[in-house]
Amino acid sequence: MTADPEHEAVAPAPATKAARHALIAQILAKERVRSQAELRDALAARGVSTTQATLSRDLVELRATKVRFTGGTQVYAIPEAGAPGQVKMHQGSGGDASLAEHTTARLARWCADLLVTAEWAGNQLVLRTPAGAAQLLASAVDDSMLPGVLGCVGGDDTLLVVTRDEEVAARLAGHLLALADPTARA
Repeated sequence: MTADPEHEAVAPAPATKAARHALIAQILAKERVRSQAELRDALAARGVSTTQATLSRDLVELRATKVRFTGGTQVYAIPEAGAPGQVKMHQGSGGDASLAEHTTARLARWCADLLVTAEWAGNQLVLRTPAGAAQLLASAVDDSMLPGVLGCVGGDDTLLVVTRDEEVAARLAGHLLALADPTARA
């Protein structure tokens, strides 16, 4: 796969339906896609070839709908996992959307109820929760689609969040700790 300066670098993905769905969700979260043809082109630019019929089924399975964007343009969007019917609007490809814009009510609630500590080293952030609660917080982090977060893994009482760089990890730690601060919830 050759590098395309218009699209950010992505790791090679397996040619599975789940990987294709994840890539479609990623594209729709970052780009204004007005048609299935544009989506097929975006997938092809990332090395994924698909038929129109398969892409149409994928969009139905992902519950993608067209929503009206600024200026009246209709673009595809996918509902957030934790909030039926809500969709994450395109925030630009530069990753300049603030953490607050991506913070769901669910993430704020779980941080307030469960987050014990947040420490980072390099691009990795380690979050601690009470025993048995890390999966709840991990799910809320994933559903929020926070800018700069590559993924997270939750254990029993520890959650590892991997970010694009140390700056993102530091900002995210501060943001999540602020959500957990009971004095901030007046």
